Amino acid sequence: MTSFVLERLLTDETQTARLGEDLALSLRAGDVLALKGDLGAGKSTLARALIRTLADDAGLDVPSPTFTLVQSYDTRIPVHHFDLYRLGSASEIDELGFDEALAQGAALVEWPERAEAYLPKTTVLIELVQQGEGRLARVSGQGAAFERAARSLAMRGFLEGAGWGEARRRHFIGDASARSYEIVSLAGHRQRVLMNSPRLVLGPPVRDGKPYAVIAHTAQSVSAFVAIDRALKAGGVSVPEIHAEDQDQGFLLLEHLGSEGFLGKDGEPLAKRYAAAAELLAMMHGLTWPQRLEARPGRFHDVPPFDRDAMMIEADLLVDWYVPAISGNPASDDLRTGYAKEWNALFDRLQGREYTLMLRDFHSPNIIWRGDRSGHDRLGIVDFQDALIGPSAYDVASLAMDARVTISPEIEKQTLDAYMAARHAAGAFDQAGFLESYAIMAAQRNSKILGIFVRLEKRDGKPYYLKHLPRIRDYLRRALSHPSLAGLRDFYNAHGLLEERAL
Repeated sequence: MTSFVLERLLTDETQTARLGEDLALSLRAGDVLALKGDLGAGKSTLARALIRTLADDAGLDVPSPTFTLVQSYDTRIPVHHFDLYRLGSASEIDELGFDEALAQGAALVEWPERAEAYLPKTTVLIELVQQGEGRLARVSGQGAAFERAARSLAMRGFLEGAGWGEARRRHFIGDASARSYEIVSLAGHRQRVLMNSPRLVLGPPVRDGKPYAVIAHTAQSVSAFVAIDRALKAGGVSVPEIHAEDQDQGFLLLEHLGSEGFLGKDGEPLAKRYAAAAELLAMMHGLTWPQRLEARPGRFHDVPPFDRDAMMIEADLLVDWYVPAISGNPASDDLRTGYAKEWNALFDRLQGREYTLMLRDFHSPNIIWRGDRSGHDRLGIVDFQDALIGPSAYDVASLAMDARVTISPEIEKQTLDAYMAARHAAGAFDQAGFLESYAIMAAQRNSKILGIFVRLEKRDGKPYYLKHLPRIRDYLRRALSHPSLAGLRDFYNAHGLLEERAL
């Protein structure tokens, strides 16, 4: 495996600390960063900045572990700071609990040459050497940890090009995809959001020679976000201003719309805010949206359709992941055949129904409440790069059956009523057709989510999504109560798909 090298000139202690901050933002559990350099080279400055960034505590006491040999910190990603200077022999690293530390977090190792043969081949080496009045930092390594470190350094370069090179970076939020977000702060300016959206890795073919993401029409680059952001803004929707962009690398510097959401102090959904979001959807669904959107001069994003293949492969996540998890065996051919038959009959019923720009994940994590504003401007919308042209009912179902919040039947009804009242007020509206489409889309979405949340646990090592499964099953039962879905409801009941199961 080839080792790669990046170099950064550090003219003072501030730049050394900034490098530590940048490396901290790239860390994942299991990573090893090795700090190499003479006494006084700046290793302690870099280590201190890295740990304080992970802790989001600029004043955190970070003593040198010279005498204790290892110091552990319960930060966003637990980090274990090793100093091997006093190590008697390389094998003693095992006695320090090095492997156990990597199983639960990341390791920061000073004087790695004392145990070099015992460090993983994927270790990222940061070597600090004297150069003039400053230091030259050489960052080298191979594999995913080095690639993440290199991308984080590229993000700093992007900030420098935007005039924000001295900004403080802090982790903001990640999601179920490879995207991540940071809050960046610069004296004299309002905070902004740094979006890191690497190009989508498509994965292996799963059907008809195509990867899942191609069939489901998942956005493959940040250009989709840029194009849809501009279209939504032109349509009167409050979305982030894009202050700087590098679409080729997948970096955006965005307006920070705020952090207030849709939940009360005890985590309860605030019905009036859900109703306001439903009214925003009603406004959007009354507009005509172009399918071809400009991402930048000469580059366009064609909004894909939420076609039958996309609907079906999403619904199939239930039989691909959820069924094996609850039954202990792969779904049988008979189950798959019956499942597809029921769903295709429902997809037939969507023909001729209202289709529009469908944001796909229109729910509380992606809607910011701005109570100091009025009308639709109270709602700031984010995370819409996977938008499709699909049934208008889909986003209403995404909102009224919020996957991460327990929405009571009463609040679901209030949300639906607010949407339908706004549509009736704007003109002719097929309420019966909408309610049937709503039930179909709610059943499709919640079936998909059951599969996704199990996949996140089984494939991606994210077990905390499983706690949402009882809520999703309840939403699915509600959707299946519509008379048009009787056949699918009977099928789910016959195969025990709606039973409460502990995974």
